Amino acid sequence: MNNYRLTLIVREKLDEKERKALLDDVVKSFGELKKEDMWGSRPLSYPIAHDSKGYYAHYEFTSEPNTIAALDKKLKLNEDVIRYLLLKHEPRAIKKSKVSKKVETKSEAKEEKTSKE
Repeated sequence: MNNYRLTLIVREKLDEKERKALLDDVVKSFGELKKEDMWGSRPLSYPIAHDSKGYYAHYEFTSEPNTIAALDKKLKLNEDVIRYLLLKHEPRAIKKSKVSKKVETKSEAKEEKTSKE
């Protein structure tokens, strides 16, 4: 199971029931939904297919890689989805800075020196 993020823009012209049905259909494609953010209606930066506003939704979920292709195809074919961005999300490991590495090597050298005496 991999972690994914999906942000999509749906036509604002849809009524509440149609929008909810569309978003519920998308959510059914997920494995396990971790986070759901409805950003609501917002203006687009530029008109897309004669639409100047859209309804934004953001999801974070886990799913099998083979189901992602089906979800991608479903989003491409749906005319009510203006734009979407589907990303595989891999948590980053925290890297140690150069300063902390120098401090660690100095403290290790002091420990070795004291243990030899």
